[in-house]
Amino acid sequence: MQRERLDGGRAVIAARDADERPDTDEIERLAAAAGFETVTTVTQRRREDRTYNLGRGRAETLAERVAETDADAVIFDGQLTPGQHGDLRGLLPDGTELIDRYRLVLEIFADGAGDERAKKQVELATLEYEYPRLRQTTEVQSMSSRTEKGSIVYDVDDRIDRLRTEIQSLSASAAERRAERREQGFDLVALAGYTNAGKSTLLHRLADDLSLSALAENHGDETVTANTEDRLFETLETTTRRATVDGRRLLVTDTVGLIDDLPHDLVESFSATLGEIGDSDAVVAVVDAAVDDEAFRRRAETTLDVLASEADRVLPVVNKADLVDDATVARRAETLARLAPDAEQPVAVSATEGDGLAQLRDRLRALLPTETTRLELPNTGETQAVLSWLHDHGTADVDYDGDRVAVTFVGRPDVVREARRRAEETTDD
Repeated sequence: MQRERLDGGRAVIAARDADERPDTDEIERLAAAAGFETVTTVTQRRREDRTYNLGRGRAETLAERVAETDADAVIFDGQLTPGQHGDLRGLLPDGTELIDRYRLVLEIFADGAGDERAKKQVELATLEYEYPRLRQTTEVQSMSSRTEKGSIVYDVDDRIDRLRTEIQSLSASAAERRAERREQGFDLVALAGYTNAGKSTLLHRLADDLSLSALAENHGDETVTANTEDRLFETLETTTRRATVDGRRLLVTDTVGLIDDLPHDLVESFSATLGEIGDSDAVVAVVDAAVDDEAFRRRAETTLDVLASEADRVLPVVNKADLVDDATVARRAETLARLAPDAEQPVAVSATEGDGLAQLRDRLRALLPTETTRLELPNTGETQAVLSWLHDHGTADVDYDGDRVAVTFVGRPDVVREARRRAEETTDD
């Protein structure tokens, strides 16, 4: 089954909330990211209707607005059940595309998917979304004959199984690569946060081989720079760069941008990407300080909710501090501290201006798992090879004293254990 792409065009936004009049700013941004122009909105404050999600009267008003504006699509800010999707679509003018929030996000994910794993995850999530709707519209007789040759439902079912297997294999390979990087002495750090929080810009600040000036000079060269455009889900596939913090060698990964109200099973569909977070030694949780209080709280909750089950060491960061006053920065930091009492105390930075980055590096360095050992080695050629290895895998303070060499070595606990083993072998020899 080929994944059906959305065509863009003119769209009417529909939204319902049981408690308050819906705010459509974010769904309009999502629609724009998928190529749609919002021509009008239809909102309602009421409990969910089992048939249309909107109340019957409001659903009919929606159909009238579509006809009046000659819209190509209705974008619904929420998740429609297969039954609601079919019933609401039946009210709309012929040829009108009906897209709920879940399907819209999948489309944006598809546009942002660059590597093989991301593309397969998008395809899997799309098929799992479409499957119950396909069953809803498939004739009863074809549904009762699952193994019938050419059955679309059977083909989709089979493709879902194969995709799960392929993604599991790709995820295992990625986990093996991360283990190899640790053996090489790297600490793994993930940048996580709501989409457009400034993670990619922060990656440029931290990375050894990237800079904001390089971004300006090489804007079209994706092999040289990580993208920092203000575009939703620009980093669906992860981007990893080397960084050095106080002698520690890091691999910093810019992970997929999060967004509010992502259905839980959609988040689960991207667990392979989120694995970059779970396998990290520390996670920098980036939140945009320049949005209003309610948006900041909601975006912080979205970010921290995902990290709560994925990460052990979290450093919250209030980014874009240059765009707000000191009182707002302090209020943002208090909000993060309250929402994540078990995390580190928040740090305020401006990734674009470079403010607060020294403190961020210091706090990140202190957060990394660290062990210190004292090594006594003979002053031999073999020891020089060990010293070279120590300098490559951690921080080594070397003191020569005649035929002896004293080393104070600081690094990852597993690297320190390997350092002791190499030192013992050298001493025995």
